[in-house]
Amino acid sequence: MINVYSDLSQYALQYLKDTEVNINNILIMIGDFNIRDNSWDLLFPHHSSHSNILINIMDSLNLCISKPTNQIFTRYSDNHNNLNSVIDLVFLWPTLSEFDNHTIHPK
Repeated sequence: MINVYSDLSQYALQYLKDTEVNINNILIMIGDFNIRDNSWDLLFPHHSSHSNILINIMDSLNLCISKPTNQIFTRYSDNHNNLNSVIDLVFLWPTLSEFDNHTIHPK
């Protein structure tokens, strides 16, 4: 199990990319990847090149993005001109019973 927090400079993403060949037997990777993207947030208007890197890393670890049973925002903007967004993600082995069967609690 890996819990990730990546800052806006994507240091955690770079670390994962550099060490992915040395990581084995991951069942779940969760966290705040700090990547806003319309792939997992349909209200966000842009696609990020960082999300391509993240998905490639997860593919190499045989993990897939798992969608919660409740689609909620996980980032709430202080600026009313900016959209709330989804940046917390869950990656699982697709054969697990929890895949696409988890809930995010808003608090």
